[in-house]
Amino acid sequence: MSRGRWPALADAAADEDDEEDGPPGLPPGTPFYMTPAGHAALSAELHALWHQERPKVVEVVSWAAGLGDRSENADYQYGKRRLRQIDSRVRFIRRRLERAEVVDPARQKRRDQVFFGATVTYARPDDSEVTVTITGMEEADATRGLVSWVSPVARALLGRRVGDVARLRTPAGPEEIEVVTIRYPDPPA
Repeated sequence: MSRGRWPALADAAADEDDEEDGPPGLPPGTPFYMTPAGHAALSAELHALWHQERPKVVEVVSWAAGLGDRSENADYQYGKRRLRQIDSRVRFIRRRLERAEVVDPARQKRRDQVFFGATVTYARPDDSEVTVTITGMEEADATRGLVSWVSPVARALLGRRVGDVARLRTPAGPEEIEVVTIRYPDPPA
């Protein structure tokens, strides 16, 4: 970001970059755990942004800049905004990948306990069952049952065994959940 007319914004952006010392709510220096698939997906996104999308946008911005008056040139304005978005996402992904610790759940030796990468089915007080897989923050997708290892449900489950009861904090108040099953991917041959 340019320090020209808006030095305070540039300083704020720099401070924002420096504040990312670890996952939210955890001590600074805590790594960003990811599965091999999550790491590969983030790496692929970085490659696509940097080697495919960004060059196309740069080309459009260069073309639009050559048309003259940039103040009312929508292609130029949109292109510059999109470049800032791409560059911001690229910086974010690079920082995450630099600090990533790839954990392969298939290599988990202690399969009787809930650790990163486990697929856990737990029972709720109303006897309904929920199945979640504990993943990295970037991999989380609640609609697919993928929860971040820093989420309240994952924190409640981590370290538990089948039959253990955990206390889960929910917006409606505390809820006790019981671990029904724990699964991990098959180990490599």
